[in-house]
Amino acid sequence: MRFSYAESMINHEFYAPLALACEAAGYHSMVVPDSICYPQYSDSKYPFSPDGNREFLEDKPFIDPFVLISALGMVTKRLTFTTFVLKLPVRHPVLVAKQAMSCAVMTDNRLLLGLGVSPWPDDYEICDISFRTRGKRMNESIEVLTGLFSGEYFEYHGEIFDIPSIKMAPAPTQEIPILVGGHANAALERAAKHGDGWLHGGGDLSELPNLLSKLNEYRKRYDRDSKQFQIFVISPDAWSLDGIRRLEDQGVTDVIVGFRWPYTKQADHESLADKLSNLNRFAEDIISKVSP
Repeated sequence: MRFSYAESMINHEFYAPLALACEAAGYHSMVVPDSICYPQYSDSKYPFSPDGNREFLEDKPFIDPFVLISALGMVTKRLTFTTFVLKLPVRHPVLVAKQAMSCAVMTDNRLLLGLGVSPWPDDYEICDISFRTRGKRMNESIEVLTGLFSGEYFEYHGEIFDIPSIKMAPAPTQEIPILVGGHANAALERAAKHGDGWLHGGGDLSELPNLLSKLNEYRKRYDRDSKQFQIFVISPDAWSLDGIRRLEDQGVTDVIVGFRWPYTKQADHESLADKLSNLNRFAEDIISKVSP
């Protein structure tokens, strides 16, 4: 089992010392969220907060994930960084390919590209993208990313994107893993068919076994059940050694842990010292006792 640390919407000066502490404490990854903007007027619901309310996001500081990961990659040597998740369909995949490849090069192949379909129609409207075509855009965008990541000439002619033969440099020396987030059947199928892993978004934890079962069914359908596959989950089982074993028995490879409730409207006033204490305490109590 590997462990990922989740912390966001905080003072940007905290990120570097937290990343260094994660690396020293034995965490494998630090997850980095994505949020483009906050609409003043919207009736959209957030699918992973208990009541669907989105207001906890207002005025919260989000650093662009590629900017933040590149910066943290400069002060760390081993820690991996996972976008959790990048809203891919509201961006052009050629631009995302350039950003991701540059980020992977700057971090010496320590980028895990977690991708998702934004649940908010607002994101699409603001970026002048059709919400109705988001699924097709997502699938085609992943195909474009995969092709461009090779660093060789690549062209693509689909229903949404028509891209002439191009290539990008520099290309990373290792393949950039693509992880797909989401709980809908379409997301699970997309992860199984196109991805190198799946990202669980939390929510109703009683649904996790069913989600994992569906995911495995899709992997078998596309004859990819023997392929190496990363499964990141959020679960209270991460807080005990017996729970870790239960997750491992279900095929989980990574657990995401955080140490504060994120769905509050108030700004984060927790000190850096408290954040460091929390992540180090978990590492001592759990990570140090789990066999690599």
